[in-house]
Amino acid sequence: MKLYTVLARLLDYPTPELMDHLSEIIEVVETEKQIQPTERDEITSFISWLQLHNLTGAQQLYVQTFDMVPEHDLHMTHHIHGDSRDRGPALIDLTEHFKANGLEVKKGEIPDYLPLLLEYVSTLGEEESRFFLADVGKILAILGDNLEKAESPYGKLVRIVENRGQLVKAA
Repeated sequence: MKLYTVLARLLDYPTPELMDHLSEIIEVVETEKQIQPTERDEITSFISWLQLHNLTGAQQLYVQTFDMVPEHDLHMTHHIHGDSRDRGPALIDLTEHFKANGLEVKKGEIPDYLPLLLEYVSTLGEEESRFFLADVGKILAILGDNLEKAESPYGKLVRIVENRGQLVKAA
């Protein structure tokens, strides 16, 4: 689904390519039928905020948000295991899951990085993606809370991902 690809790009470190193609991303968001109106509003609002900054400013804000504050880390297992030894097996399991499903993790990439997870989720069907995201739902909720407390515009993007992973309870 294009939504997850868009979110992956917006939650990743800002590049010249991203900044040069923000208007095209808005077009995708406005025309993609599977994106809900509230999601569309949140994403276009985020992009409008991002467009207020030049590349260096956007990169600086990104680093201040995600690299300088451990509670905002986009590596999902960090929120469970920190830097303990337990994190290694979780990362290996995730890497093996990706390989078994045709996604090769590039050398130097850590497989629990939220934009990479979203790239993977973009290859799944709607139900599969919901179940995959539900597995990290508690982490996404914590991350979303932390970003919202810091009044970060990135919080709304994380909330979209979190909401997409909500499992519908049977009546």
